[in-house]
Amino acid sequence: MAKGAPVLAERVLGWGAVDVLERVHGQCGELVLRTDGVHFEMIANGVFLMDTRDGRSERLLVSAAADRMPDGGHVLIGGLGVGFSLAEAVAHPRTTEVTVVEREPAVIDWARGPLAPFNHGALRDGRVHCVQANLVAYLRTTEQRFDAICLDVDNGPHWTVTDGNRELYGDAGLAVMANRLTERGVLAIWSSAPVPPFAARLATRFDEVEVLSVPVPRGEPDTVLVARQQYARTV
Repeated sequence: MAKGAPVLAERVLGWGAVDVLERVHGQCGELVLRTDGVHFEMIANGVFLMDTRDGRSERLLVSAAADRMPDGGHVLIGGLGVGFSLAEAVAHPRTTEVTVVEREPAVIDWARGPLAPFNHGALRDGRVHCVQANLVAYLRTTEQRFDAICLDVDNGPHWTVTDGNRELYGDAGLAVMANRLTERGVLAIWSSAPVPPFAARLATRFDEVEVLSVPVPRGEPDTVLVARQQYARTV
């Protein structure tokens, strides 16, 4: 099942009965963590967000950025999810520090609890700083600069989980993220589908923009957009 898919029932064809483990009222509305006995799913306001069945594109989001950032880099991850991206950042040899920003307390609790086996307990790593905050507000107020920013708080620029996140993908949001990068910093953004107009907007601000695809069983491929900072050129 792809991110953004509507959830129509508490039973998924071929996966058997689905049990709701917890249902909470979060910053974005109703949040649900449920399981089919093997894997977990997160649902927000009846819309599927993510699960523990794959994670290839979430890992690519981080590895593509970390491969291109300076060695010994500080990685910022926007959105904790089930923790695939955080685990990838912790395991990457070029990473020395990771900050993960997640606005939902329940998601952080789940990552420390039932989802810990899927993220290899990454929140317990001493190099990890977990910040419970809205990413838009955090980026506007922090003075920290990062060697890589990996953004996975929505289904992509075309389908935001909440209206306030749209700012991230506009000119003002891209300017804020660019200003939070080091000179050789890298911005990586996850999307549930190709977004050519957004890739073109990235190209007006960054020197290099790459579009990486991960095929999925149904529908359009997951997409990771990787942009390098304008002043990363060697002079």
